[in-house]
Amino acid sequence: MKRKLPPAVGILVAMLLGVAVGYMVFASFPDKAAAAQIAGYISIVSDVFLRLIKMLIAPLVFSTLVVGIAHMGDAASVGRVFARAIGWFLTASLVSLLLGMLLANLLQPGANINLPLPDVGASANLATSKFTLKDFINHMVPRSFAEAMANNEILQIVVFSMFFGVALAALGERGRTLVQGIEELSHVMLKITGYVMKLAPLAVLAAMAATVSVNGLAILAKFAVFMGEFYLALLILWALLIGAGFLVLGPRIVRLLRLIREPFLLSFATASSEAAYPKILDALDRFGVKRKISSFVMPMGYSFNLDGSMIYCTFATLFIAQAYGIHLPLETQITMLLILMLTSKGMAGVPRASLVVIAATLNHFDIPEAGLLLILGVDTFLDMGRSATNAVGNSIATAAVAKWEGELLSEEAAIAHAKTLDTEPDPPGTGLNPHG
Repeated sequence: MKRKLPPAVGILVAMLLGVAVGYMVFASFPDKAAAAQIAGYISIVSDVFLRLIKMLIAPLVFSTLVVGIAHMGDAASVGRVFARAIGWFLTASLVSLLLGMLLANLLQPGANINLPLPDVGASANLATSKFTLKDFINHMVPRSFAEAMANNEILQIVVFSMFFGVALAALGERGRTLVQGIEELSHVMLKITGYVMKLAPLAVLAAMAATVSVNGLAILAKFAVFMGEFYLALLILWALLIGAGFLVLGPRIVRLLRLIREPFLLSFATASSEAAYPKILDALDRFGVKRKISSFVMPMGYSFNLDGSMIYCTFATLFIAQAYGIHLPLETQITMLLILMLTSKGMAGVPRASLVVIAATLNHFDIPEAGLLLILGVDTFLDMGRSATNAVGNSIATAAVAKWEGELLSEEAAIAHAKTLDTEPDPPGTGLNPHG
């Protein structure tokens, strides 16, 4: 029998091919405008893939979350899961921000950078007014469910779905028909997801090729120290997250890490956490997390548990301050950290959100916003690490909450369930038959 290539290997091969294709374009077209135009055509595949993912996210989140909450049975259960998830998210965010601040002070990535600094008066042209606590709280509650769905506002969809799911559960038998209908909708969305995911390797190849076509690999050499130190920070954060997961899940954390290899690589290569969402749901199914937990905690994590983005906010802000020779006392850095804890929540739906948060923070502390221009050239490469870290953090957080809730299948039962998913006639990776 012919052995099938593991999906994670296929994505890794696509990444390497993408780098090779991109470098060929970069070397063949020294004119940056021409290279950018070619990269634009190459990226059509990855752009279409990400648009297809965005097309799926809103109905997938709504249908799986409503069914999950309806199956929990009462508002008390929903409140308990919500409190445990938020507790993990806030702790992980604080640790990520602290780690970024600590390593930026220890490694001093901005000192002696030996690169021309952008003029202090230059602007990165990023809107920063929307990142206030007041605006975030107002933005969290949708004015219209249709508007939230149309704009892919995950946090607003979560809020509406929580009300909808709790109300359905309260109706009992009267709501059973509607629950079944929405459950069938979730099956349809997962089926479509299986089709879309077949494009993943091509999308990865195109995304990598387009990035390297424009920037080449030389830009990585210029920022090698800064990028190396940031990825070292991410490695330490991964170790802390895995350690926290080990405390809750025990040795089973190793199996979870194996299961999320593919979504990890997918989010890394496309620099998009959203691209990995359906695959993470499937991986959690196979790990034994009941769908009523994963469909509730995962969407929340996309607004409240962006660990990779958190560490980047403090690390990059201090890097820019150091590059301009601005000394920030410890009390100022702690104030900055607390502000970032508030302003960064809900930033998942904003394009290049980490940069917007950093720009707002720079303005607040009179650090030249022009410093962002220093890192814009390599931001895509940094975003790859941030997105992959977000995928790891949300996977571990969801599994931990499931363990606390007693909604995690035993290892033997999870392996047996994974085999049933593999033998289904549906596309591999759809994660149908959500249990619980």
